[in-house]
Amino acid sequence: MIRAPIGDKTYWDKWSNYRKERLIKEWSLINQPSRNPVYDPQYTFDTAKNHFRYVLTCYSSGDNVRDLGQHIAGLLDAWELSNRLSDEICAEHNLKTCRDWTFEFSNLNHYNWCFWLVGLALVLEMPDEQWHRLLALIGGEGEDVLLDRVIASRQPNRHIGTTLLHRKPYARLLKAVDAPKEEQAALLREFVEHWYPELDRKGKQQPWWYIYGDPVKHPLKMGSYFGRWCIEAVAAVKAFGLDDSLCIRHEHYPGDLLRPVDTSGILPKTNPSGAKP
Repeated sequence: MIRAPIGDKTYWDKWSNYRKERLIKEWSLINQPSRNPVYDPQYTFDTAKNHFRYVLTCYSSGDNVRDLGQHIAGLLDAWELSNRLSDEICAEHNLKTCRDWTFEFSNLNHYNWCFWLVGLALVLEMPDEQWHRLLALIGGEGEDVLLDRVIASRQPNRHIGTTLLHRKPYARLLKAVDAPKEEQAALLREFVEHWYPELDRKGKQQPWWYIYGDPVKHPLKMGSYFGRWCIEAVAAVKAFGLDDSLCIRHEHYPGDLLRPVDTSGILPKTNPSGAKP
């Protein structure tokens, strides 16, 4: 059964197959001599993002959660390769950067990307070797109190920052984490409710995936939509044992990541907020 609130079986079958085949082609090109070395760092980082898109496409389309972790290794490989190539190319051509991405937690786009990857690592129980590679790629230790605390649930020696870098929407999640146990369920639901609208930004601070599936700005027929999942919420549930009972079946809450079942056992999709997808 499809988990995403929009898109039929034809859509998800088409774009799941497309993204799987696209990754094969991308790695084939990466492993060949480059015709444009200056673009290689960006291309390989885009491949890392495409691995992530494929993982969430599989989740959205109803694939078994237990199978999702196998796709993470390629994401790490691509990001690591992108970093190496970036160092080489920037040094060779005296460039400050050769990628269209801001690798700093102060940038909401990057912060959201890293939070998502940490969340997937926790809920999919990423092997230790991959976990340490991911932390090396993310960096930023001691910069953000919320993300540091989520990471520290598996990495106890993590230095915890004192600043919350992006109050919208993440102050709501931090409030849920710090609340008395009897208040956490309602506050977590409040975070999930406000998560998507409060991520809206202008320019490069807006998450790169934000408009995918928007019927006007980026309609479904363009094929970019892979779901709008608040992975940060399930990361907090996994890390701190929050009660997520009020979030189940919410259009943005990927609760099945915490409850791996066969597709026959997936809860029916609903839109309890009443908002349009």
